[in-house]
Amino acid sequence: MPVLNANADRSGADARRRRGLRRLAYLALLAIGADMALAAAPGPGFSRSVTAGLVQRYAARFGADSRSRIDGWQQFVRSVQAEERQAAGGELALLVPVNTFFNRLPFLSDTAHWRVEDYWASPAESIGSNGADCEDFSIAKYYALKELGIPIERLRITYVKAARLDQAHMVLAYYPAPGAEPLVLDNLENDVRPASQRADLVPVYSFNDEDLLLVREGQAGKRAGSARQIRLWRGLLDKLQQELLY
Repeated sequence: MPVLNANADRSGADARRRRGLRRLAYLALLAIGADMALAAAPGPGFSRSVTAGLVQRYAARFGADSRSRIDGWQQFVRSVQAEERQAAGGELALLVPVNTFFNRLPFLSDTAHWRVEDYWASPAESIGSNGADCEDFSIAKYYALKELGIPIERLRITYVKAARLDQAHMVLAYYPAPGAEPLVLDNLENDVRPASQRADLVPVYSFNDEDLLLVREGQAGKRAGSARQIRLWRGLLDKLQQELLY
């Protein structure tokens, strides 16, 4: 009997150990699954969507330094995401860092940079080539904030007339709530200010992944269909999908 009890105790201990190991293995798989889900989640235009093939392609096109610039972009997104989790400001805490990070890129007109009159670059192209114009700055900030988890209904790429420059311009608007006054992310300045403090900017139209709004001065935006009606936006979306394949 004592021997039988000892065997039973040993058998029970072995069973508990096996259950414990299975649980640890299960939790490990869950963790791996979560990491894989994060890895599978990247969308077009996100820093973590950049493939090794795309880095190699842009290094050949823009020079070896493009590798370190793209890596710096990826590290920035990871670091600001970690900091935001601990910050009291929530989404608002992301706006100035994102605006400032991309504003460090040299401003280059499309004719000087791409040898065409109008070109909308992907974020990876802007970072890799070390140059951007107002559309490219706005696009890169839009995708960075999307990647950091800000819902697209709070973000609108906005075509404006810049009174100080007396020319067309583009900025990114962030809306803290529906109908709220937007905050403006602009390559002309690092401060992110409410639209009421940017009387120099007169909105013409705005868009995001969901829709296109036409704006008349002093009036609310009027829905005008899909942003895919904008030829250059449609071309950018196609390019972002292609970048995922390299």
